Amino acid sequence: MTRIATLAILFCVLLCQSVFAQLPPIFDKSRAQSAQSEATVRRFLSPVKILWKTGSIANAERLLTPGNGQADLSGKDMCSLKNNASGKASVLLDFGKELHGGLQVVTGQWNVSKPITVRIRFGESASEAMADIEPKQNATNDHAIRDMTVQLPWLGKLEVGNTGYRFVRIDLVDGDTELLLKEVRAIFTFRDIPYLGSFRSSDELLNKIWATGAYTVHLNMQDYLWDGIKRDRLVWVGDMHPEVSTINAVFGYNDVVPKSLDLARDITPLPGWMNGISTYSMWWILIQRDWYQHNGNLPYLKEQKNYLVKLLNLLTEKIDDKNSEKLDGTRFLDWPSSENAKGIHAGLQSMMVLSLSAGADLCRILNDPATAKKCDEAVARLKKYVPDANESKQGAALLALSGLVPAEKANKDVLAVQGAHNFSTFYGYYMLQAKAKAGDYKGALTNIREFWGGMLNLGATTFWEDFNLDWTTNAGRIDELVPEGKKDIHGDCGAYCYIGFRHSLAHGWASGPTPWLTEHVLGIKVMEPGCKAIKIEPHLEDLTFAEGSFPTPYGLVKVKHTKLANGKIQSEVSGPKEVRIIR
Repeated sequence: MTRIATLAILFCVLLCQSVFAQLPPIFDKSRAQSAQSEATVRRFLSPVKILWKTGSIANAERLLTPGNGQADLSGKDMCSLKNNASGKASVLLDFGKELHGGLQVVTGQWNVSKPITVRIRFGESASEAMADIEPKQNATNDHAIRDMTVQLPWLGKLEVGNTGYRFVRIDLVDGDTELLLKEVRAIFTFRDIPYLGSFRSSDELLNKIWATGAYTVHLNMQDYLWDGIKRDRLVWVGDMHPEVSTINAVFGYNDVVPKSLDLARDITPLPGWMNGISTYSMWWILIQRDWYQHNGNLPYLKEQKNYLVKLLNLLTEKIDDKNSEKLDGTRFLDWPSSENAKGIHAGLQSMMVLSLSAGADLCRILNDPATAKKCDEAVARLKKYVPDANESKQGAALLALSGLVPAEKANKDVLAVQGAHNFSTFYGYYMLQAKAKAGDYKGALTNIREFWGGMLNLGATTFWEDFNLDWTTNAGRIDELVPEGKKDIHGDCGAYCYIGFRHSLAHGWASGPTPWLTEHVLGIKVMEPGCKAIKIEPHLEDLTFAEGSFPTPYGLVKVKHTKLANGKIQSEVSGPKEVRIIR
């Protein structure tokens, strides 16, 4: 046997050993070859507060003590829930922060060795965990079961649930019964990845907003990149765009992005639109451009060429003889703008310009000058027709970003009117980007503080599917039971598909301030594919300092900006030698 053949066999043996290193010898390896390793890990968290209780309950504080997940015979220091003639026992637990996962319940030893029935309700707000599934406030079990009746074992352990929540209510169902609980712990399921990007400034509210946006997206980085961990646990491609912008600014490369982009491509044969929405196929193009710009992965981009070129050709056919878009499928920007047909038309015209321009750039990289030329010609035609935004901030933002309307005009006439009123969680990112393009950084920071800060003021630890400043009048916090005379901002508000408790309070599309603050306050903007060149141009406005980091394929770029007494900004910048810093 030759030396090369021997080395080849040794390599194969080592490869097999690495694949099966964590499997027991008896495991069926033919099944394991097609199995995928889990991207997520599990951690266990004890509740931080007993928010409410009723009935006969003793030693409830025991549940706040960190546990080990193991039932034992000691019988010491148990929490007791009793149902008797005077009523039934229930307890509401607060785990302190929104999380994704389920619940682990460890039980004690009661008199008769038989299961005991309980009802478990998960809630993103305290009031949702207290709600029944009924039409009045629209509590549901859509996408993920959050209200269930289960049996707890005697002297054992049960794990249930797979949803997004912060609060859990446990009701003892069986009559004339005592339930002994040793532990009730959250099973926190997440990707164990480092926060490489960072942001810190002289404004603690902005710091918290940046971190909350990052955490919201982190929770949605599950098997695929979801938009909501309680509801809409699906790959919505348009919703991915602000999420991917956040991932680029905070985590850098993560395989959840290409995996999700490929899924959307593979389940959407042309001429169909991704998720049935024309703009979502256009957002796919824009994400591909942004992903390549950050990571510079040409082999991955080449894998998209066949689908990309066909999609671009399809889009060029959706222009009429007046140079107006004539897109079919669902005509949609976001929910708050969905009744403004003229505003949607303005947004679609702009999206055509943005996506075909990005497609032309990608085709030049992919050495397809013919398709690039076709895209450029289509953009030139589209720019001859400029629709009216019809006072839609969504439409105005896209008109500004596409260059169809000067950003300064779009900001003055529409975006700056009534501050953050008529902002939305999804398109708020593009409203902020348009304001930055107009040079209105001060106004954008004010909008961020008012709109996203408004959610934090109501107890949010993640950003919501939607938010309307009008909802806040006389509203209670989500981390408290709603006081008498106050409005339940979760159960009483919402619209369209997210009325009442169906409203998701951890939605990744709401994370726009995170990448915006990195790009415009820290001033970090990628100028060449793969972060080969990065421009530093900070805008501190009323801040006295801002500092942070930004992940590149070669390591971290770090900046620190300090405003001097004369108003000038002093900057300290460092980064990998492979990254050219432009100042």
